[in-house]
Amino acid sequence: MNKYFIILLLLGCVLINITNNVTVDAKSSDSPQPYEEFFPEIGYKTVESALKDFEQHFNKELKLPLRVPPISFTHRFGRFSNIDGDINDEFELTMISDQLPRNHFKINVRPIQHKIPFKKYISDVFKLNNGSDALYINDPKFGFDMLAFERDNWQYVFSIDQDVSDKVTSDVLIDIANSIDYPSEKY
Repeated sequence: MNKYFIILLLLGCVLINITNNVTVDAKSSDSPQPYEEFFPEIGYKTVESALKDFEQHFNKELKLPLRVPPISFTHRFGRFSNIDGDINDEFELTMISDQLPRNHFKINVRPIQHKIPFKKYISDVFKLNNGSDALYINDPKFGFDMLAFERDNWQYVFSIDQDVSDKVTSDVLIDIANSIDYPSEKY
C-alpha cells in the first residue's frame, strides 16, 4: 500500500512539474485587432468624411450634437451606409473605448420618410427644447438604451450601452439631443 502511494505521489509530482513548465507561445494573431484597423475594414472612416458623404448624397446638412456622454471614449468613427436606395441609407457615428468596451455610444440618422418605428418599445416620452417629442426605449433585450426623435426631416436614434446607463441616463441623452440646437461651425 505504501509502495502504491509513493508511486502515485511521484507520478503526481511529475505531472505537476510538466504542466508548470509548459509555456504557451502567443502569436500576434491571437491578440485583438486594433480598432484603427478593424473599424475601417467594415466601412467606418472619420466622422467628418462619413458626414460629408451623407450630406452630399442627400444634398442636405445634418446637424450633430455638441455634447457627448460623460464617459471616456478612445475612438470616434463615422459610416455612411448607402445600401439599396434611400430606404436603408443612414449615417452612423460610433464612439467607443478600447479600454472599457461598455463605453459605447452611437448616433444613427436616417431620412424621416424611412424612419424606424419604435412605438411598441417606448418606455417614456420627453419634450426637447425645440418642442419635439423624444421617445426613450429601455428594453433589456436590446442591450442598449435608446432615445429616438425627429428633427429637420431626419430621425435621430441615440444608443448607449445599458452597462453604463447609470451614468448616461435619459436626462443625459436629452441634454445631448438638445445640444444640436447650439450654433456650431462646420468642419
